[in-house]
Amino acid sequence: MSWFDASHERIAREILARYPKPKSAVIPLLHLAQEQEGWITPDAMAEIAAMTGTTAAEVLGTGSFYEMFKFHPVGRYVVNVCTNVSCQLLGGEELLEHAESTLGVRAGGTTDDGLFTVEDVECVAACTEAPCFTVNYRYFHRADTDTFDEVVADLRAGRSPLVRGASGDGGDIPDHGTLGRVRQHVPDDRRAGVVPPEDVTGPPAWMPAAEDEAAS
Repeated sequence: MSWFDASHERIAREILARYPKPKSAVIPLLHLAQEQEGWITPDAMAEIAAMTGTTAAEVLGTGSFYEMFKFHPVGRYVVNVCTNVSCQLLGGEELLEHAESTLGVRAGGTTDDGLFTVEDVECVAACTEAPCFTVNYRYFHRADTDTFDEVVADLRAGRSPLVRGASGDGGDIPDHGTLGRVRQHVPDDRRAGVVPPEDVTGPPAWMPAAEDEAAS
């Protein structure tokens, strides 16, 4: 019996069909597993290993390189507060202290209701918009304690917070693990190709499945 539920199992099979080598699907399948559970469970890693012909250790070794994959339970909303140089100079550490005080947890902790996890991060690649924090990787630029309080109040009330600051108005924030509301569409007659890195001179492209099969 598959670890994935029925709908995610179907998507997992579609993902596997896009790659000439199953091992290439490890990262997309990790995203799919995290979408289902909110984090990567040991059973999920074992399932992905079986699907891709690898081991759970290889799956963990691949996924643990990336910060966005969580291998322990986290809240519905993961709040990353940047305290790197640009944000630090403009109040990032004070913002983190406020987040910890407001939510009643230290960085790395999750609120008792399972709603929020707070993380102290080194950089969120928004130095020109400091200080900055993200909620499930949706950005809140030039933030202050009032911004944080408003976002938390909105999420607790089930409202969709607006992304305030330089980014303008934003949409809703999905649960942790959901990358986007619309899935990538790949035509049925296309699949990923195997190309040596040194031969890549343009943007990634999906090649015809028949062409790939003929080359293998």
